[in-house]
Formats: sequence, structure tokens, C-alpha cells
Amino acid sequence: MWESMRSYMRVYDWGHMLFGGLMMFLFLAGFIALVILLVLRRSRDIAEDADVLQRSSQLEILRERYARGELDKQQFEKLERELMH
Repeated sequence: MWESMRSYMRVYDWGHMLFGGLMMFLFLAGFIALVILLVLRRSRDIAEDADVLQRSSQLEILRERYARGELDKQQFEKLERELMH
């Protein structure tokens, strides 16, 4: 009786060890994937912000040139449309 119980306990223990190790691996893999996704999203947001800032500074330069009379209305509107797209 004790022998059959010990063999059952050994198999039962191995099952818990394998399940626990698998769950730890899945948790760590999920955590690492989450960190990578957050870093990629943040870098994309920074790149988009830089693009918006560059476009707005170009538009400011265009407005200054129009105000100084370097561009006529048609040139200004054409360049403004190009910057917006």
C-alpha cells in the first residue's frame, strides 16, 4: 500500500513542478512581450511628435516668408497644401 502511494506522490510532484515551471515561463514571456510592446509604442509616439513639430515649424517659416512678402498668395497656399499632406 505504501509503495503504491509513494509512486503516486512522485508522479503528482512532477506534475506540479512541470506545471509551475511552465506557468513561470509563460508569465515571464508575457511580461517581456508587454515591455517590448510598450517601448515600441512609446518610440512610435515620439517619432510622430517629432514629425508634427517639424511640420509646424515648417509652416511657421512659410507664414513668416508670406508675411515678409517673399511669397504671393498662390505660392503660399500651394506650399501650405503640400506641407499638410
